[in-house]
Amino acid sequence: MAITVESQKRPEGSKPRALRRSGLIPANLYGHKGTESISLTINAKTVERLLKRASVNNTLIDLNITDVPWRGKALLRELQIHPAKGTPYHLSFFAVAGHGDTTVEVRLRFVGNAVGVKQDGGVLDTVITELQVSCAPENIPDVIEIDVSNLQIGDSLSISDIPFPEGVTPLAELERLVVSVLPPQISSEDAETETVTAS
Repeated sequence: MAITVESQKRPEGSKPRALRRSGLIPANLYGHKGTESISLTINAKTVERLLKRASVNNTLIDLNITDVPWRGKALLRELQIHPAKGTPYHLSFFAVAGHGDTTVEVRLRFVGNAVGVKQDGGVLDTVITELQVSCAPENIPDVIEIDVSNLQIGDSLSISDIPFPEGVTPLAELERLVVSVLPPQISSEDAETETVTAS
């Protein structure tokens, strides 16, 4: 999912607080030219729309700096939120062209209804919901689906059990637990009932 974002080079000497009051959000672009960075401004409404569709370290963005000019694909690497207002405060982008594989966070989506949950009353325990992977920028998956339909009580899936798209490599240990089906949870009332019955 690629998104186009228009930006402008930040005027020298401009104050971030004044920029925000005028409806602009400060930002930086890294990785476009060695260790150099560009200070940018992005319209606050553009940032608001961006954050509805993009997430940090996951979404490939077509970043257009109209007055440099520069255009290329970038990842949103960092998002700073104002602690009191809860509004975007500063953004950092990283240009990915020419850097080979990049590291991103991808959301896991669990699909299907596990047998152990549906038939035996077990509980699906999702241990992790995001996973760090390495892949080419053009191969970044929006989400990785994991089918849990065949899991019975006591069954589990590790990272090694996940079918990753071609060119996508997990960066965590393959033995790391992702999801399991736990036995039915017994409430305190049920436990008391069983104790009375047993006595």
